[in-house]
Amino acid sequence: MTMPVCRFVVSACLAGEVQKYLARGMYEEAMRSAQRYEGIFVTACPEGLACLPVPRPPCEIREGRVLSQDGRDLTEDFFRGARLAMEIARKHGCTAAILKRRSPSCGVGRIYDGTFSRTLCPGDGLWARMLREAGFALYTEEHLPEDI
Repeated sequence: MTMPVCRFVVSACLAGEVQKYLARGMYEEAMRSAQRYEGIFVTACPEGLACLPVPRPPCEIREGRVLSQDGRDLTEDFFRGARLAMEIARKHGCTAAILKRRSPSCGVGRIYDGTFSRTLCPGDGLWARMLREAGFALYTEEHLPEDI
């Protein structure tokens, strides 16, 4: 069975799915308008695909490792989820992604610095980095493509 071609893979929390560590969806206004374009996007959540619990302690990247605020190293879980999310994006023929800003999975260009002080630093989340390396165009809910 051939999967429909989708233009965007979207962080599931932006489409209202309860995946975020705080146990709530983010259902952004921008995604509400995008939903009227049936078939152009599919959702994925690397953290959900890795079966991380919801809710869970916040996580940030420090020195290349994903650490939870309570001190656990979840790097391998985040990589596993990112690989599974990549499979979804590829299976659906996506060429671009709309991702949750600042996330250790989905952050594009700026992420939290690993101190849990809400300090930002340059960098991408693990899945965002994989998508970038695979040639996907990357956007966040703050910076959407103009043609949605």
